[in-house]
Amino acid sequence: MNDAVARQLPLAGVRILALEQMQALPYATQLLARLGADVVKVEPPGTGDSGRGSLPAMTAPDGRKVGATFLRNNLGKRSICVNLKDPRGRQLVLDLATHFDVVAENSKAGAMARLGLGYSDIAAVHPAAIYVSVSGFGNTVPTPYQEWPAYASIVEAMSGIYEMKRIGDQPPTPAPVGALGDIGAALYATIGILAALRHREATGHGQYVDIAMFDAVIAMTDIVANFWSMGLRNGDLGPLIMHGFRARDGWFILQVGRQPHFDRLVEVIGHPEWASDHRFATRQGWLDQLDDVLRPAIEKWAAGKTKAEAAGALGAAGLAAGPCLSDAELVTDPHVAARDMLVEIPRTDGVAQPVLTPGNPVRMSDVPASPDGEGRPPWLGEHTGSVLADELGLSAEQVAALREDGVIA
Repeated sequence: MNDAVARQLPLAGVRILALEQMQALPYATQLLARLGADVVKVEPPGTGDSGRGSLPAMTAPDGRKVGATFLRNNLGKRSICVNLKDPRGRQLVLDLATHFDVVAENSKAGAMARLGLGYSDIAAVHPAAIYVSVSGFGNTVPTPYQEWPAYASIVEAMSGIYEMKRIGDQPPTPAPVGALGDIGAALYATIGILAALRHREATGHGQYVDIAMFDAVIAMTDIVANFWSMGLRNGDLGPLIMHGFRARDGWFILQVGRQPHFDRLVEVIGHPEWASDHRFATRQGWLDQLDDVLRPAIEKWAAGKTKAEAAGALGAAGLAAGPCLSDAELVTDPHVAARDMLVEIPRTDGVAQPVLTPGNPVRMSDVPASPDGEGRPPWLGEHTGSVLADELGLSAEQVAALREDGVIA
């Protein structure tokens, strides 16, 4: 990102030191980087962020494999390699922390504290720092799960949404919408960071922002507990048409929940008389007649249309409908192109197809969009020497000695 664009971004000047891995925190810091924050990523020597080892992967110029999880969550960051298990590495991080607004980590609960890099350790050297932890079950409140390791699919399962959506005796389907547990936690971490920065502007005080992935998914899957409390059980979503229907080339989703919308639907599909039919006088009646009456009529109407044409015709009548896009259809969708919602990362291993990763969904009228200027993900330890020299004033000889001793890489 060029300097002129960076100066116009709303988080220009905010600095984040991120001891992060995989996705739950890296997505948050990437979003903040897209809004102008300077993010320095701290990785362990050797393997680096565990997301680098994910599959599928591409080969970096140094011959290392770089996994998809890393590629899609680290645009525009700088990477340094520090051995946190070495006391000198720990001290480097403490010294660096004083130069940053935010110190963020997403290790297993308590891991950073055991290394001497927990909130109290950072606050002792930098009281105004905002310290952010993202973990499966949180750090600040005792919970029976605190020692459990967690990935997105684990906290998603515990949220109740898998069981709510499971059909019959079929096994649950893990990760039905990608890493909801990771992205949800990342979004709440982003909100917490921005709120803490604003609080510090008003008070001058730093603080600890503690995000549990389980909490985040409970918030994202709000209908599970809410509907249970209101009498709905076993995946019952109430009297609502929210189903998939077949068109000529695939499926589209239609949602109808109000009587005026039902009246428009039956008119569009050629049965206006059903608007006054006693069988459809209630929303429960719509569901009772769905499979035997409504579905055959809707799918007969849609049989000569593509799923996009069917959704378009329903939309023109004021009804909410959308086609179920395949992966190939998504990456060529005109809305996606118009909104610059896919960023291309050129391959470094001779493969012609660029790596695609989602763009920035945050649009602001007075902030320039720069989908082609976000910067590639950093190679492992690419900026170690320059960051230590610029931030801590270490000489080339000092950096070389630390590298020789395995403290940095």
